[in-house]
Amino acid sequence: MATAHAITAILAAFLASIVEVTEAYTIVLAVGLSRGWRSASAGAAAALIVLTLIVAAFGPLLGRVPLAALQLPIGLLLLLFGMGWLRKAILRAGNVIPLHDENAIFANEMAELQGTGVGLNGLDTVGALTAFQGVLLEGLEVVFIVIAVGAGHGLLVPASVGAALACLLVLSIGAIIHRPLSRVPENTLKFAVGVMLTSFGVFWIGEALGVAWPGADFALAYIAGTFLVSGLVAASYLKRSAI
Repeated sequence: MATAHAITAILAAFLASIVEVTEAYTIVLAVGLSRGWRSASAGAAAALIVLTLIVAAFGPLLGRVPLAALQLPIGLLLLLFGMGWLRKAILRAGNVIPLHDENAIFANEMAELQGTGVGLNGLDTVGALTAFQGVLLEGLEVVFIVIAVGAGHGLLVPASVGAALACLLVLSIGAIIHRPLSRVPENTLKFAVGVMLTSFGVFWIGEALGVAWPGADFALAYIAGTFLVSGLVAASYLKRSAI
């Protein structure tokens, strides 16, 4: 079951990070095409440096905290974060709110970034700041997901591997096609990640409170199954109600 936990952590971090990195890539692509790749690269690089410093500063501190002390707060955060993703995914699947459209987001970013910005040593500051903000915000979510998924059971390394693989995949595809990744099934990914994060949250809260889960670690499977079926039923009901 230790291997199963590690695989689940890798998968959860991988799927969640694909969503966040895709959104960051869309912003950087719009900046690069409208304001210049120098500005886009500078802003993205600055954000990555800040993220690296944050991880370097808080990573060692997190390692000194006993796992038992992390399970309840991390479980609560996972539950809240996962339910937020799952709620939006259900509403989108039920046609209550529109699906996430990377092409539309890209077009909006391009429209907002058109024009000449204020240059600083040949660098477009508007473009650089836009890329910096986009990469930093999405990157912070990736860092949070890795910590939330991995910290409760000492799985920071597997979760980090999943996030790194997602970054490598998205950036490799983006470097080749230079277009928004509109074919990424974002709502399906958010649905799956919402189920996984919520299940981790419930499981770790239970462990922190001393709940003896039937089947021990296998409880993750039937907890996730319960959330998955409930979410699909809710989405189906909303879709029928909207007709």
